[in-house]
This record gives sequence, C-alpha cells and structure tokens, in this order.
Amino acid sequence: MSGGDGGVRTYDGRVSSSSITASSRDVILKAARTLISDRGYDGMVISDLSALSGLPASSIYYHFGNKLGILTALLEQTFEDLHATFPSPSSFDDREPIERFELWYTAACRSLDERPEYLRLLLAVSIGSHAGEDAIRVLVRRIRDYAHQSWIDALTPLFAPITSPEDEAFLDQLAVLGRAMTDGLSVSTTFDGGTYVAHVPPFVALVRGLAAERRGLHS
Repeated sequence: MSGGDGGVRTYDGRVSSSSITASSRDVILKAARTLISDRGYDGMVISDLSALSGLPASSIYYHFGNKLGILTALLEQTFEDLHATFPSPSSFDDREPIERFELWYTAACRSLDERPEYLRLLLAVSIGSHAGEDAIRVLVRRIRDYAHQSWIDALTPLFAPITSPEDEAFLDQLAVLGRAMTDGLSVSTTFDGGTYVAHVPPFVALVRGLAAERRGLHS
C-alpha cells in the first residue's frame, strides 16, 4: 500500500523507512544529474541540490557523504542503467564474425544514443580535478576494463586465431582505438550533433579491411 510521501505503508499504517530511503536517494541523484548537466560538477552546490530535490542538506549528506559521493553514485547508476541493456558480443554468436561485430557495435551505439549523458559524464569524471580520488579511480577503471573486454570479445573472431604476442598486441591496440573513437564521438555529438550509430559503417569497413589484410599476411 502506497503512502502519499512516496513510501510504502506497512500493515499497521506506518511508512516503510527503506522505501523512503530508496526514493530519497533517487530524487537526489535525478536532481544532481540535472544540475551537473546544466552547470558541470564544480557548478553544483549542495544548497541548489537541496532546493531542486526538495530534500534537506542533511538528507543529501546522509546518503552520499559529500559532493564526490554524489558524483560516484551518479556515475555508477548511469553505468548500471546503460549496461542493463548493453549488448554482449556473445549475443550474436550465431552470426559470421564481421556481421557479429557489426550487430554488436550497432546495438552498443544505439544504447549510447539513448543515453547521451553517459560518456560525457564518464569523460568529465575521468579528467576532472577529482579524477585522482580513490573512489572515482576505482569506478572509472572498472567501467573502462568492462568496455575494453567487450571490444576484445567482439573483435577476436575476426582476427582469429590469435597465436602470438604480436597478434594479442594488435587486437589490444584495435580495442583501444575503438574505445577512443567512441569516447571522441561523445564530444563530437555534443558540439556537432549527429548520432553514434551514423559512424558504424565506416568503422566496420575499417575493421573488415584490417581483418582481410591480416588474413593475407598469415596465408
């Protein structure tokens, strides 16, 4: 049974504190997302966050400790929201390698088009004055490692067999290039418009050409 304050009422009419906690936290993060989008992280102040969320500063500090805690929680929430629907390369294992890669990359770009703030937030966090904080560094590293491994998984069938350190190094470099290109598109789409999906065909053509070239070298 719902209470008017957003909590869930128990059998004796009291409002469940766990429901209030979850609701308050989400409200604060939603307000923080709005403020950071408008003003950047440094432009977000607790008093404005309190006003926009309708919750006292004490509630904000209770949930997150400080501004850095808000930023860390917001980035983690955005990452989890995106990757809840983010495709795994293995989802397309029934396709030929180049089609598998193209389908994965297209689906990934569509996910990014639906959440344009994700990479912008990640980049802002990665290069901001707070980037050296342990909580931020660990979270960003986890996100980057996840992305890198997805690229490796998507590219490996195209360049298999991977039989030497040189092969592994080439694959790793191509995965880094793919991540770097996607990172850069977050800036390009911000200033120039367009979509991530629009850049799928030329990158797929590049990967196709590289795969054909390496097959020729190893034949």
